[in-house]
Amino acid sequence: MAPDLSESERRLIISNWPEYIDADEDDYESTQTLFANEYDIDVTYVADVNDNVEFFAKVQNQLGNCQPTKRDMMMLTDWMAARMINMGWIQPLNKANVPNLDKNLISSLRGVGWDPNREYSAPWQAGFTGIAYNKSLVGEVKTISELLTRPDLKGKVTVLSEMRDTMGLIMLSQGADPANFDQNQWENAIEELTRAKRDGQIRAFTGNEYINDLANGNIAACIAWSGDVAAADDENLIFLPPDDGMMVWADNMLIPNMASHQLNAERWIDWYYNPEIAALLAAYVWFVCPVEGAREAMEEIDPELVDNPLIFPTEEYLASTHAFMALEEGQMRDYEGDFAHVING
Repeated sequence: MAPDLSESERRLIISNWPEYIDADEDDYESTQTLFANEYDIDVTYVADVNDNVEFFAKVQNQLGNCQPTKRDMMMLTDWMAARMINMGWIQPLNKANVPNLDKNLISSLRGVGWDPNREYSAPWQAGFTGIAYNKSLVGEVKTISELLTRPDLKGKVTVLSEMRDTMGLIMLSQGADPANFDQNQWENAIEELTRAKRDGQIRAFTGNEYINDLANGNIAACIAWSGDVAAADDENLIFLPPDDGMMVWADNMLIPNMASHQLNAERWIDWYYNPEIAALLAAYVWFVCPVEGAREAMEEIDPELVDNPLIFPTEEYLASTHAFMALEEGQMRDYEGDFAHVING
């Protein structure tokens, strides 16, 4: 661990995914601006996480060699957060500085196997992976099988470069459980993906950038993350759960080893676990809010969002969601290799 310079250097450097925080606009002050003013901290917020594997490649050499990444916080998806924690690359949180985390974290995100007491991680937002389509170009796309085979979509489809999202949905469409699958089921899913690419059905494998192509009409349908479609604010873009179910995930706030402003990062975590702040953020990004009490706070901010299942899902809605099986390091290399071979082949 590096010396914590938070008190002498009122700075904080964060890496996050694009379109994942509210912004200053007209008379509206963003939650980030409010935080900076509250704590007199200069926040450098960089949207440079487009894909977990791609971001891992940016920082693995520094983290592996116990060198600073020039970041105080990174926001990464469950499986990558688990991987980095297991490698010993993430600093533990000082629980005294994040009382709102333990107090207000929703029950469905507590007790994860890779960080059961949330000693290293704090969910930023959670979300679902399903299908999005542009209704001005095509009719409703209800299943992953349709997405990968329908003739009117040929060459107009993108799928995510996040292996667990794309392969999880394909396995669901084939009747397999992405949380508990065998080698044959994996190979069947890879074969379907390979065929769809070979036949020209898939235009590209993407990170967040797919949403611009969908809005501009360069593609007609895609595998998508739930909040991205809402953030696009385009009435032609529709997100829906595939008939066979959705994937569910969370992105997590992590403080890497050698970060020099840990206390400031913990102040950020505690700030966003205030229900009123969490509700302001949720009203902008439309992902699943991880903060207990935010739904009640939303009554004052935007009552129409209180019953939105993409932000505050019911138990019934969550019943249609699935997680991806935890992988050993060897399995991870094999499956990521199979998936990369399709992407690059």
